[in-house]
Amino acid sequence: MDCIFCKIINKEIPSEIVYEDERVVAFKDTSPQAPIHFLIVPREHIESNDEVDENNYETIGQVFLVGKKLAKEYGLSKGYRIVNNCKADGGQTVNHIHFHLMGGRNMLWPPG
Repeated sequence: MDCIFCKIINKEIPSEIVYEDERVVAFKDTSPQAPIHFLIVPREHIESNDEVDENNYETIGQVFLVGKKLAKEYGLSKGYRIVNNCKADGGQTVNHIHFHLMGGRNMLWPPG
């Protein structure tokens, strides 16, 4: 499989990993949009939110628990954002479900 996130998870491509467990890996985004910007990805290759089902929804729940843990660890007590983009029109650029954890500044809406 030629998936950049699978290669990061398998440590075939170097990355600044900030957290990993049996279900998910979190690493620094290479083009950060906020002072704190991590990607949290399941180890299991799930293409997009459309592929979440009764067999893998607990892994997606783990993403949010890890997001909460990292937000606390990195001092995001004023707030943070967790974002998932689904498919091309939703802004997904890598076909491996991933969640952006961003904080350290006021996260405006619409995004800015």
